[in-house]
Amino acid sequence: MTAMDSPEDIACAHAAVVQTLPLFEMMRMRAATTARRHPTRGFASDDRGSTLRWVNQFTHTHRRIGPDDREVVSPNNDTVFSNAWLDLSAGPIVIDSPEMGERYWTLGLLDAWTNPFAYIGRRTTGNRPQRTLVHGPGWSGPMPPGISHAVAAPGSDVWLIGRILVDDDGPDAERVRVLQLQFRISRLDGGDAAMRVDTAMDGRCTQVPSAALYRSTVAAALRGNPPPVGESLVWRELDDSRLARLLPQVYEELRCRELPHALGGGWAIALTVRTHWGGDRYARARVARNFIGALGVDEAMYPTAEVDADGSLLDGARAYELLFPSGRMPKVGAFWSLTLYRRSDCLLVANPIGRHSICDRTPGLRYGTDGSLAIRMQATDPGGGANWLPTPAEGLFYVVLRLYQPHADHLEGRFRYPPLRRIS
Repeated sequence: MTAMDSPEDIACAHAAVVQTLPLFEMMRMRAATTARRHPTRGFASDDRGSTLRWVNQFTHTHRRIGPDDREVVSPNNDTVFSNAWLDLSAGPIVIDSPEMGERYWTLGLLDAWTNPFAYIGRRTTGNRPQRTLVHGPGWSGPMPPGISHAVAAPGSDVWLIGRILVDDDGPDAERVRVLQLQFRISRLDGGDAAMRVDTAMDGRCTQVPSAALYRSTVAAALRGNPPPVGESLVWRELDDSRLARLLPQVYEELRCRELPHALGGGWAIALTVRTHWGGDRYARARVARNFIGALGVDEAMYPTAEVDADGSLLDGARAYELLFPSGRMPKVGAFWSLTLYRRSDCLLVANPIGRHSICDRTPGLRYGTDGSLAIRMQATDPGGGANWLPTPAEGLFYVVLRLYQPHADHLEGRFRYPPLRRIS
């Protein structure tokens, strides 16, 4: 500790990094997930090393994420994604979405501070064709004809993450592809809203950033995205030398912290946010570091189990059973799924049957005569028609129980989550 590093100085600097880390990570995700190429206007830059990208433009995945995909940690195995970064600095935009039938879908809107402030989709606006106006703070003007509803964003930058339920990577994925290609972002006059932005970084780099990159990125983002209402900015208290020392410490601290909300039976949940983090800046930073892009709990909950009924870490060398008793299945308005991940890298695990999750839509799911559901987790086939979710042959793993449109029993903490029991 130097003469300049009093305990008060260190505490203030730590608070500044915790406060602004979500803003940096959102800008890093913008650099990683925006498109280099526009369908008709070409590349944002002819220089392959350029950091110019297109915003106000959808990009889509047309298949579910699998074990060969390494860009996203703890990915879901239920939906395909439609992604867009909105830049509202030049005025409002209009999002057109098609008729979705009975299918689950959602477009979650996150502000630059990771607040999941609004949703378009099955739960909130329905499945009919619709036109949604999204505008930044301070905008006022006549509403264009045909607008279904308007969304006011708290800043200029918005991450729109679309999830659409898909049952397979074949015929149903093709049906969803047709739907995805009907999403459109336009200006109020109907023209293409796409515009170039300089992301100023390589979004593929997931290492702790340098002090210079962190400072310049946060400063640029703050110009269009002031702190949430009621939150004072402590960023001005931080110098580069202190920042260089603190960044690795804070990133590691956030990575290692245990899941904060215990649910019983070895289950815990990382976040309980609805539309705004409020004053819980530490939880906001932890989620930005480890679970960025997660939906609010009214749309989806993510109970996670890393240990068995005895509190021991889940290990691929052992076999486990998860038993949902009759009448105690997950209670959801859309669907649920249980997905398994290798703990060392938080990715899906390749296995002989190509199954990475079990859900209420899994073909051939077998229930007990009393209506109970037993799921076996082990590296080798348990046989006997068991509901088998394969584990890695060795090493630790964890499972995430995704609950889309969870009922009040989950939201209010009344649901009893069954533990994973080790079996011989």
